[in-house]
Amino acid sequence: MHIVVIGGTGHIGTYLVPGLVRRGHQVTVLSRGERAPYQRDGAWTQAKLVQVDRAAEEADGTFGRRVAELAPDVVIDLICFTPDSARQLVDAISGQVEHLLHCGTIWVHGASATVPTREDAPRAPFGDYGIQKAAIERYLLGQSRRGGVPATVIHPGHISGPGWTPVNPAGNLDVGVYRTLSRGDELVLPNLGLETVQHVHAVDVAGVFLAALEGRSAAVGESFHAVAEGAMTLRGYAEAVAAWFGQDARLGFLPFEQWKAGVSERDAEITYDHIAHSPHCSMDKAARMLGFRPRYTALDAALEGLSRLDIAGVEETRSDDDDPRLFQR
Repeated sequence: MHIVVIGGTGHIGTYLVPGLVRRGHQVTVLSRGERAPYQRDGAWTQAKLVQVDRAAEEADGTFGRRVAELAPDVVIDLICFTPDSARQLVDAISGQVEHLLHCGTIWVHGASATVPTREDAPRAPFGDYGIQKAAIERYLLGQSRRGGVPATVIHPGHISGPGWTPVNPAGNLDVGVYRTLSRGDELVLPNLGLETVQHVHAVDVAGVFLAALEGRSAAVGESFHAVAEGAMTLRGYAEAVAAWFGQDARLGFLPFEQWKAGVSERDAEITYDHIAHSPHCSMDKAARMLGFRPRYTALDAALEGLSRLDIAGVEETRSDDDDPRLFQR
């Protein structure tokens, strides 16, 4: 099959594109930049890369037509953030493709109520990112169930792996948190450190997309989580990272309103997003319907990303194709 991957040189595409190539598919990657994927893989030589400015082409109404003119059998959209963007693509490829796979986010759930949260839990998103993604999900699955474009939505957690900074035990992207733990210095966490984060290795997110593609009959009209099994509390995560550095964690705790005074405004905002959501999502549906189980635990996914960082000097890293909102999943 000819598969078009939109935004395919970032976290997920680094593993997804080679996986598609190895399965014998013809792959075209639409990417805003010409940067290399995070990991080297000879399979990339068999994929066609096309440089595209999606925002500019959507503004003049040509992006959907560009995708349709490639005559894909399947479209995998990793960087769609608004319902209008989704509609423009669907309008152009309707009646042409066998399957549209969209990258959502576990943020569509809002704060976890019953855990682990299942895909059929009532939606109560907050914040622009989660609200927009939930609206896209409603639109795409509604299209699919009404006989429109056959669609599947995959909802990743906090994507981690080599090449970028994983969400840290304070719930943000400050590499200094890891430095503090590596030295055995005291790390102050918000509240009691009992809120949760749920990492997932990018290779496992790619794995859910591949499983949904291969299990099309079960996947069409459905959404699936892409997370590691189980979530980590901030304090449990901090203790595990300190132990990984050969240290005992020295932790302090402050109410969030006091804690945020000691960090940057941006770090405080990102932390609040994570602790307000405190995700703990289930992978049972993907196992039951797609036969997929993640290879990495949440901790192992985060530690693999951490193992590739030079924590003495590195700042956060990101791909050309990764919108900053992806780091808040």
